[in-house]
Amino acid sequence: MNLDIENKYFLICGAASGFGKAIAEALIKEGARVIITARRKAELDAIAQLAPERVQVIVADLFKEEDQDRLLGLIDLAQLSGAVINAGGPPAKSFLETEMEDWDQAYIGLVKWKVRMTKKILPALIANNYGRLVFIESKSVKQPVENLVLSNSMRLAVVGFVKTLSQEVAQHGITMNIMAPGYHDTPAMGRIFEKKARVKNISVAEARKEIESEIAMGKMGDPKDFAQMALLLLSPSSNFINGQTISVEGGLIKGVFG
Repeated sequence: MNLDIENKYFLICGAASGFGKAIAEALIKEGARVIITARRKAELDAIAQLAPERVQVIVADLFKEEDQDRLLGLIDLAQLSGAVINAGGPPAKSFLETEMEDWDQAYIGLVKWKVRMTKKILPALIANNYGRLVFIESKSVKQPVENLVLSNSMRLAVVGFVKTLSQEVAQHGITMNIMAPGYHDTPAMGRIFEKKARVKNISVAEARKEIESEIAMGKMGDPKDFAQMALLLLSPSSNFINGQTISVEGGLIKGVFG
């Protein structure tokens, strides 16, 4: 299937590892031009080696407004076809373990920077009458994950924001969708394994095995497979998919609307 994304221009946030890295690499393989950003330069530089002439590396902490503004100042927004809005999650904690500062930081890390980034990008997409925005959240927006109260709560705010805004910008040829991953073999899973191990007084290996047993397919997902759905949503082929929260979780969610 030709996704018609060759030489199109995409911004990938949180590209140093996990889903962001997998999506960036998949886009590069399809011949797209990408701007990859994260805080870790070495990891970004390694990805850029796949196609140096088509990859722009910008090191930035997107939680900081000055870094966001510097990043956007280095991008030709008029050429942008789409963006993947993605970053890591907050610490694994139960509600009783949280302090109010944790909630403030979770708001900044899961909601505020995404809203600000979207506001900065949208005018160029509206002017072009085209754009694809994909937000990487979590299956927790459909089925909460134990000991992740900060993520469970704040990511739902992103769902409300994206769903509402998707209705406002659809007339401009812009689609906005959310991908809700379940348990994939990424570095971010480490905090979940470790938290479960501490709570249940078991080894990290045993915690991983318990979590894998919850998945209908009996194994962690591969970020490379996850990236294939992202490619579709970033492409012109997703023209009539808008405002959706799409689960990619191997049968982990039990609800009929999962």
